[in-house]
Amino acid sequence: MNATQPAISSRIAKLEEILGVRLFERDTGQIRLTAKGLELLPYAEKMLRTSTLLRDRIGDTTTISGILRLGVSETIVHTWLPQFISGLHNRFPDVDVEIMVDATINLRRELTERSLDFAFLMGPVSEFHIENYDLMDFSLIWAASPELQIPIEKQLSLAELAKFPFLTYARNTRPYAEITRQLRQTTELPTRIFPSSSLAAILRMTLDGIGIATLPKAMIKRELETGKLQEIKSDWVPSALKFTASYPTDPYNPITEKVVSLALEITQNYQNRG
Repeated sequence: MNATQPAISSRIAKLEEILGVRLFERDTGQIRLTAKGLELLPYAEKMLRTSTLLRDRIGDTTTISGILRLGVSETIVHTWLPQFISGLHNRFPDVDVEIMVDATINLRRELTERSLDFAFLMGPVSEFHIENYDLMDFSLIWAASPELQIPIEKQLSLAELAKFPFLTYARNTRPYAEITRQLRQTTELPTRIFPSSSLAAILRMTLDGIGIATLPKAMIKRELETGKLQEIKSDWVPSALKFTASYPTDPYNPITEKVVSLALEITQNYQNRG
């Protein structure tokens, strides 16, 4: 809120004095609305919406300020997050962003617990108070260093790829689950899978020739173009990663709806550039 804790406490006390009611109960380390505070909350939210509509009517987005707690999956970090942050700063210069990069399973929890205002993650989040907007899909491919001398002119089976270690997403992710399930169905040979919660680590190990990785093609476009990595053709690849922009609808935050529109716009521009 761009204010110190004593300043906020002073504002609350002044508001309670004006209204003549107690709005908050304060216990050690906790604060919650009183019954009267809960009754007045919809009116406060309506005032915020009206204020936002007024700014929209005027057309001055530079007056929007505050802090946006943004959760981001690492796939987004390595693709179009820089464009989004740049666009956000240009359109809403007084909005400060706190970024949390984590696995989708953790981002979901932070959203439902309202520790985040917004998240770009593998969605949707199936909670009644979470709003989801489709962003984009990222196709996964098999990629390896030329050092491994894997044939790239023909399609290989998963069993043939399993001669090399697999580098992939962490154990609590869908790509990892799909790969292990498919391997059980297609080969009896022992396989080595090196899961990691860091895409940057997976990319580094792939460049170093440790094994074959499954990575978003958009993320390694530069490495493929320069020949540092090669796309390996196979008769099976994990399904594409589907990402959503998700945020809690309660309590109302006027910034999030603006962020959704910007995120969809940035996504469309990113896809158009290919």
